[in-house]
Amino acid sequence: MKICYILAMKQEAEPFITHYDVKKIEGAFAPLPCLLYQKQITDEVTLSVVVNGQQHGSSLIGCEAATLTTLKAIELLKPDLVVNSGTCGAFKENGADIGDVYIANAVMFHDRRVPGDDEWGTQALGNYRLWQRSETIARALGFNVGKVTTGSSLDMQPCDLKVIKENGGELKEMEAAAVAFVCSLFDTPCMIVKSVTDLVDTGADTLEVFHKNLAFASEQLCKANVKIIDYLIRNAHSFHK
Repeated sequence: MKICYILAMKQEAEPFITHYDVKKIEGAFAPLPCLLYQKQITDEVTLSVVVNGQQHGSSLIGCEAATLTTLKAIELLKPDLVVNSGTCGAFKENGADIGDVYIANAVMFHDRRVPGDDEWGTQALGNYRLWQRSETIARALGFNVGKVTTGSSLDMQPCDLKVIKENGGELKEMEAAAVAFVCSLFDTPCMIVKSVTDLVDTGADTLEVFHKNLAFASEQLCKANVKIIDYLIRNAHSFHK
């Protein structure tokens, strides 16, 4: 079983990379900036961790980088399962708190506004199919479940909030739907795991709160992913699409 984790930021990935002592594979995606870390963690399970990499000294975030990274990861690694893992914003009014971990039961874009309920409108929202075992794993491990919505900006515009609310979105972030889009093209199972850095409905400065809570949220994310991988290892023999 080949598990491929895709993360946007170095800070989100570091606790995970350290825990499993996955080794960097130099030049795996050269000349692209995305980075590959890999380890055979059991006879049956290979773990790959792919990070978007950096440009101009900062981590590459957002849909463009996530699309590129996922495409190249699937082409090179041919994983049985892609897991997009990272941080997100959530709503205090829904009971979310900093460091809470969610496994997505649905994913869509919230900032691709194409009018009408026709084929283009459907495509713009996305609503990609996720791995059917995602909710089973969430229940087994005691994680929250919620719908993830993806956009290209960190701030929250009223028009984005309207789309999120109308479609039952609970988590706001910048990569998941792009990862799920590429997975849908390859018919590769996709799972999404997110940890909350900020509460988007409290009026606090999003960037300031994000930086303040990033390390804590990333540690909680790592702990959750260790539990998920342990679960997958225990059930590797029964893995199917």
